[in-house]
Amino acid sequence: MIVKSKYKIAKRLGAEVFEKTQSQKFALSEARRKNARTGRRPRALSDFGRQLLEKQKVRYTYGISEKQLTRYVTEALKTRGTDPLTTLYRKLEMRLDSVVYRLGLAPTRRMARQLVSHGHICVNGRKVTIPSYSTRTGETITVRSGSAQKTVFAGLHERLADYSAPSWVSFDAKKLTGSVKELPQYSAPDTHFDLTQVLEYYSR
Repeated sequence: MIVKSKYKIAKRLGAEVFEKTQSQKFALSEARRKNARTGRRPRALSDFGRQLLEKQKVRYTYGISEKQLTRYVTEALKTRGTDPLTTLYRKLEMRLDSVVYRLGLAPTRRMARQLVSHGHICVNGRKVTIPSYSTRTGETITVRSGSAQKTVFAGLHERLADYSAPSWVSFDAKKLTGSVKELPQYSAPDTHFDLTQVLEYYSR
């Protein structure tokens, strides 16, 4: 998914949708903009407006198309025996590009997507170039042996020293090998988007 102006989109959806806009510079810019609007009554959003806003947050956070998100929602609503919210969250988080990002191999999801599509990542020893590949518990994700010395991984060990991966994945920085230990659990307070609103948007 091509994004032309991250700053413009982040002003509408929130800084959390892009790692690039999660900076002090952007926060100060937003603070100045809000101060300039002091005294103006904020426009109230309709139910549809709130649902659309949350849907767009999810799309831009994970860098997926409308078609992809629609498919994930449809599959989540059809899955039996599991809460649709949890199912949808897992479909998003278990994408290979998202797992690569969660392991700390890339500083942003966009970079993780590039690492996968350029053939730098292997799953269970086999090169996978599809960012939307759905990983499963027990699978091993590694940096391809021929890619470990590439410039794109320069400074990785230093970055990983200050990184704490989610509990559902594990990573061995020395071997550049990670794994999916368990399925991620959805917790609304831990995310910057509301998946309930997203499901309601597609259930209209």
